[in-house]
Amino acid sequence: MSVQLLSPEGMFQPVPYHHVSIGTGARQVHVAGQIARDADGNPVATGDLAGQVAQALRNTARGLSGAGASFAGVVRLRFFVTRWSPDRIGDLMAGIGAVAEELGLPQPLPPASLIGVDFLFEPDVLVEVEADAVLA
Repeated sequence: MSVQLLSPEGMFQPVPYHHVSIGTGARQVHVAGQIARDADGNPVATGDLAGQVAQALRNTARGLSGAGASFAGVVRLRFFVTRWSPDRIGDLMAGIGAVAEELGLPQPLPPASLIGVDFLFEPDVLVEVEADAVLA
């Protein structure tokens, strides 16, 4: 396996992700920010953070697959969420949970960042997901 996920002793727990990933492959894959749009560019789950997270992760999986990768090779995830507040964590995690098995998301997740932003490039976009992966 080209990615080892770990959370060394003494690092804050519990969190729904590992604190460290070690990629030993030679090929890197970087998936640009994915949002809740279908293949034709139509909005999906307007106004629904959980639904948008699920669709953005599905689109991320398509990007990874196109490069011959999967979530098994992901060393880093980044979630950008508009108008973030801690009370929205349940919706974010519900969106992840809705597609975790479908997409083969490791549990806990690879190292992840959650960045609150005022807005993204379109007013209906609530979340954007980026992924970095390593292939053997």
